[in-house]
Amino acid sequence: MSSPILTIHDLHFSRPENRFQLLIPEFTASAAESVVITGRSGTGKTTLLHIIAGILPVRSGRITVRGSNVSEMSDRDRRAFRLRQIGLIFQSFELIEYLSVLDNVLLPARISPAMELTTDVKRRADQLLSDVGLTRYARQSVTRLSQGERQRVAICRALLPNPPLLLADEPTGNLDPHTSMNIVRILLDRVAADGATLLMVSHDHSLIPRFDTSIDIATLTGATATAAGDSGAP
Repeated sequence: MSSPILTIHDLHFSRPENRFQLLIPEFTASAAESVVITGRSGTGKTTLLHIIAGILPVRSGRITVRGSNVSEMSDRDRRAFRLRQIGLIFQSFELIEYLSVLDNVLLPARISPAMELTTDVKRRADQLLSDVGLTRYARQSVTRLSQGERQRVAICRALLPNPPLLLADEPTGNLDPHTSMNIVRILLDRVAADGATLLMVSHDHSLIPRFDTSIDIATLTGATATAAGDSGAP
């Protein structure tokens, strides 16, 4: 069994304004493991990814990524850690509209103090775009792309720093079945090639057999998560 990349112990997160709380006693994801998390809307799947990424602070508990306790970091340190160690694919893509496809992919190298915009980084960006079939669009604005193409740009951007942990929030939402399968194939292929860990939230149960591990968030939380809604916003 590979060593753990992600461990969660006695996690407690709450939002008093809408009486949401998320309790996770224990969870572990290992290196080179692909995990899909399913479950009904409003049970904290997106919130969980944002907690792991350090976007949301927890009330109590411990979240460890590669031996570093994310839950004890300051906001600034969590952001710096996320840029170095975690690739996050947002449900809404979060692309920069005025940048080209290539510049969106290269964004982590421009904003992270842990990365430099070297020749090797540029080559990796070119290779990632080639892997997902977007080379011919590299200099175009992302506004000219389809939803599936924009999702592939978001995936390339998340993969650019070669993160040990990749978090994907409904990356196949609103896509046709063929494009959905292609997106998942790209993610699984890159994770396997890089030896990373993939944690993906999805409502599409047809994708479950492609993953090493599948878990319903109700099982993960012991059905203790309650929410007014978890539709993509943290």
